Amino acid sequence: MNLTKRALLASFVALPLMASTALADGLISIIVNDPSNPYWFTEGEVAKKTAEDMGYEANVAAHKGDTNTESNLIDTAITNKARAIILDPANADGSVGAVKKAVDAGIPVFIVNAEINTAGLAKAQLVSNNAQGAALGASAWVEAVGGEGDYVELFGAPSDNNAQTRSNGFETVLSQYPDLTKKAQEVANWDRTQGYTKMQSMLQANPDIKGVISGNDEMALGAIAALKEAGKLDGMVVGGFDGSPDSVDAVKAGELAYTVLQPVAIFSAEAVKQADHFINTGNLAVETEKQLFDCLLIDASNADKYTAAFTLSE
Repeated sequence: MNLTKRALLASFVALPLMASTALADGLISIIVNDPSNPYWFTEGEVAKKTAEDMGYEANVAAHKGDTNTESNLIDTAITNKARAIILDPANADGSVGAVKKAVDAGIPVFIVNAEINTAGLAKAQLVSNNAQGAALGASAWVEAVGGEGDYVELFGAPSDNNAQTRSNGFETVLSQYPDLTKKAQEVANWDRTQGYTKMQSMLQANPDIKGVISGNDEMALGAIAALKEAGKLDGMVVGGFDGSPDSVDAVKAGELAYTVLQPVAIFSAEAVKQADHFINTGNLAVETEKQLFDCLLIDASNADKYTAAFTLSE
């Protein structure tokens, strides 16, 4: 395990936990996207630690965006008689069948981070308020750019509703500034390497852009690498979204204008607490299925208050 992941794990010790009941036992299965991304790594490890601290066994598995793998992992959870499943779905539509399979087997599913497009299957869907976060980031981006000039956008995975929600949120704000022109938009699937290559091609076609607005930090960090290589980073405004440790380092270094912090450490723990409540009472802790958690802006003014992975202290 590398130093970054050790630091992330160490930071989870400070998370406040709801008192566990004496009945807390059995397995909670946690299924995330790809733990090579620090966001999803944090999501899985926070949920695992929360479950273990409450008395459950817990395991973390990854589907890496593949619905067939996800379906197989759900089958494994059913075979292992999991008391609950914490799932970051692979696909807004394509994951519905896997969730239904678990529900039909009597296992409650608590969705985190990315929604599914069918209501009433999962006991809860706990997600960042992506529209609020996108508007927050876009406003900061406009202020940094100065309200005029050409720019490009890096778009996340089309199978994830968060990608379109963030892009729409950017557009709602940026369209209010007639002197801003979006010259290109490329899908980079939340990936740093794809962000790098897509930025290279957009920069070649649009050498005079003033800024890059990105649907997540990994794509933004890839764009920064491409801009550095081309000698174009000075004066360029790049905005991110997630609040990853690497992105906060880039903010402190003056390479990234800001990142929008998703409270993944909060809602991942909360999903497990709600699962525990349902396991032990048969009732929902929160009646509303879709639960939104507001995002926070991290820029040079408050980056020093970033005290743990995906955690901003007041």
